[in-house]
Amino acid sequence: MLILVSLAGAALAANPPPDPALAPVEDVAGLPRVLLIGDSISMGYTVPTRELLTGKANAHRVLDNCGPTSHGVERIDVWLGEGKWDVVHFNFGLHDLKRMEDGKQQVPIEQYEANLKTIVGKLKATGAKLIWASTTPVPDAKVSPPRSNADVIAYNEVAAKVMTENAIPIDDLYSFALPRLADIQTPANVHFTPAGSRALAEQVAWAIRKALAE
Repeated sequence: MLILVSLAGAALAANPPPDPALAPVEDVAGLPRVLLIGDSISMGYTVPTRELLTGKANAHRVLDNCGPTSHGVERIDVWLGEGKWDVVHFNFGLHDLKRMEDGKQQVPIEQYEANLKTIVGKLKATGAKLIWASTTPVPDAKVSPPRSNADVIAYNEVAAKVMTENAIPIDDLYSFALPRLADIQTPANVHFTPAGSRALAEQVAWAIRKALAE
């Protein structure tokens, strides 16, 4: 029995269950289609956002951890696919600004801006209503990989400039999360507790409902 349990555990470790955030969504006819684009932070709020939009929208997400803008530039056409999107809620930032072994950001801020402009151009061509989500805070602690909240602020400022130039509304998840970090974020980590992801989802769902109503 112990051997069987050990083998089962090894098989589970080698083939972990899929993240429910990455499960494909079967559309309910007649409802608008929403696409979420972002990294593991957005994966955390995907499922509760879907629940909050039940009966109001088909909430899809990219079947990927979208990583930095460099990955977004490469993959955005694949992520958008052939279907029509009514709203796209998107974010990039935490992967771009993380510090590599040489101490530099994975994507320098100037390239981050250029990549965002490329991605925004692709998104605008879909005709969907776009919502940019500002990057959530990095706690005042040693995190791995290294990140700093000063970089979050700088990258958010650049992103806000790009979005303002393109008349894209901003879902300010940074300002939403900052005063609540002690309650909704895991210690010394950029990720959020399940309750924290639910709180973010409530903000995201509100922004999406607002866009759909306009």
